[in-house]
Formats: sequence, structure tokens, C-alpha cells
Amino acid sequence: MRKNFGPKAYMYPQPVLVISSYNEDNSPNTMVAAWGSCADYDKVAIYIAASHKSMDNILNRKAFTVSFADVAHIKQVDFLGIVSGHKDSEKFAKSGLHAERAENVDAPIITEFPVALECEFESYDAEAELCIARVVNVSAEESVLDADGKIDLVKLNAVVFDTVKHSYIAIGDRVGKAFSDGKNL
Repeated sequence: MRKNFGPKAYMYPQPVLVISSYNEDNSPNTMVAAWGSCADYDKVAIYIAASHKSMDNILNRKAFTVSFADVAHIKQVDFLGIVSGHKDSEKFAKSGLHAERAENVDAPIITEFPVALECEFESYDAEAELCIARVVNVSAEESVLDADGKIDLVKLNAVVFDTVKHSYIAIGDRVGKAFSDGKNL
């Protein structure tokens, strides 16, 4: 028997995205978002409330980076998600994380996170709170690459957000090969 929960946006999995931008004084600012995905082959779509300091920064600099939260830094990620950059200008410094300037956009890359998408702002729908950006580069530390030099999601040890239980869940092992396993049916 199925249980009904009513109209809720329960979508699984939801990535835990670390959005980084520069403040007016060139200090890094970072927020956490769970409502984001691919919008095209080279574009991302992320829902960011206009009230976030990050959205102000993105509109000013026309750039940001996206990293993926991992198990090793979940406390820092949670802190960055619950503290407002408008209320605490030292938020990033208090996290204990470190930043370096991205090579291709005017935004910081958080060095502790091994994968970063460098994004150029394209549009923002304030009513829907939807930010669209073009990915101009993806960089990855060698520690998360497989033998073929591709990003290995298992090595990344990324986490997803469980919207029902307000939890972070580690991504598990591979269970199949896409565009292959179903061919014999």
C-alpha cells in the first residue's frame, strides 16, 4: 500500500551545491544550494533567492563557481548553508575553508572541494528565483580522476540532500552502466 504525502517537491537526489562568488571587497562568499541541475550541455540552473548575498555578488560580478559538497567537509558546508553573508561578513573565514581565484571567471574556487564548475552569469528570473549560467570550465583534482582521466563520482565522495529528513547522504557505489545494461532486454 502506498502512503500519500500531498503536493511536495520530493526530488531525489538533490545535489548539495557550494556556490562561490566575490564580495565587493574581493573577499570570498559562499552559500549552499540544493535546488540546481543541468540546464543544457554547458549550462546550469540554480534556484537562488534574491535575498542571498551570493545573488547580489553574482549580479555584480557576472560570475560564480559551483563545487560539490563532500563527506569530509560536511560541517563546513552546513555552516555555510545556515549563516547569511548579509549578517556575517566573516562567514567564509569562520568556515576554515580556503579559496583561490578561478582561472576563467571572476570568482573563487574553494580549494578543499576537488571539482569546480566556473560559470558565467547569463540570466536571472527574480520571480522564479532562477539563475542560469554558462559553464566555461570544469576543473578537477587528480585525486578524483579514474584511470582514464575522467571524474569519478565515487572518489569525489559527494553528498546529496534529503529534503524529507533534512539530512546529507553520501553517494554510494556504482550499480550499473548507463546506456548499456538495458540493451539485452
